[in-house]
Amino acid sequence: MEASSLRLLLLSATIFLVIPAESKLSINHYEKSCPRFHEIMYQIITAKQTASPTTAAAVLRVFFHDCMVGGCDGSTLVASNAFNKAERDADINLSLPGDAFDLVTRAKTALELECPGVVSCTDILTISARNLIKMAGGPFYQVLLGRKDGLVSLASRVAGNLAFPNMTVTEVIEHFKLKGFGVREMVALVGAHTVGFSHCSEFSKRIFYFSKKSPTDPTMNPVYAKGLQKLCMNYSIDPTIAAFNDVMTPGKFDNMYYKNLQRGLGLLATDQAMAEDPRTKPFVDLYAVNETAFFDDFARAMEKVSIYKIKTGRHGEVRRRCDQFN
Repeated sequence: MEASSLRLLLLSATIFLVIPAESKLSINHYEKSCPRFHEIMYQIITAKQTASPTTAAAVLRVFFHDCMVGGCDGSTLVASNAFNKAERDADINLSLPGDAFDLVTRAKTALELECPGVVSCTDILTISARNLIKMAGGPFYQVLLGRKDGLVSLASRVAGNLAFPNMTVTEVIEHFKLKGFGVREMVALVGAHTVGFSHCSEFSKRIFYFSKKSPTDPTMNPVYAKGLQKLCMNYSIDPTIAAFNDVMTPGKFDNMYYKNLQRGLGLLATDQAMAEDPRTKPFVDLYAVNETAFFDDFARAMEKVSIYKIKTGRHGEVRRRCDQFN
């Protein structure tokens, strides 16, 4: 049996165990109810990524922020109103890229015209993340479909459910462990930082205020640190200033992220610390020399993330608009 077929079989078995039989997910969920689902998604995603190459990183980040808070249910897509402060307006989510929300809106609009009330916003976000990873050069993995959109979105639920860039490696390991992910899975998933960017405020301490003895983190490549200091000189005035997570191949999904960590070119403190911590270093070193191992582990971990605490049946809905409940 081929590895991809075995992976799908194992994923399907997992779904069968945790989801009631009447609401099982499948890769062919929209085959009859919305036959052009994949075609429409491909067209929308390709057009958006071509026009705005940072879309892949934007969608991947929103996907993670959505799934890690109460499960993959599209709750991060919901906008606040006079009666509710939604997840999107939690402090850590205020910098979520607009390209991700724009893509979901475009896709939902097109799908509602084709097959009204059928495709969930959560499935749109999940399939978009997978397709964009592949478009950026990363691995393909199976995405089971049929999720429902969640019925709750509260900014107050976000704190404690997302990892922060200044956490210790131990804190990040425990954070992922509570959600059912091991150290190897964690290191693979953090490899998503191979694309995208971070605002200067997220790593300013490493380049300006590290300690009384040194303004810069000694684990950071000194030439790299100077470049970041120049880039972020006015970040307190302009908080939108940002740097690519992967300084070498910022738009390509590859294993360069791990090679960068070995060279002191990690942007975020927690990421760089993984290259030294004995619990995470073996996986950093493995992925740095073996991109296939990284892609395989990342694909398996993403399949697992994509079904984390999903809503099905009467526990959710198919929103008519992704930014508001029905």
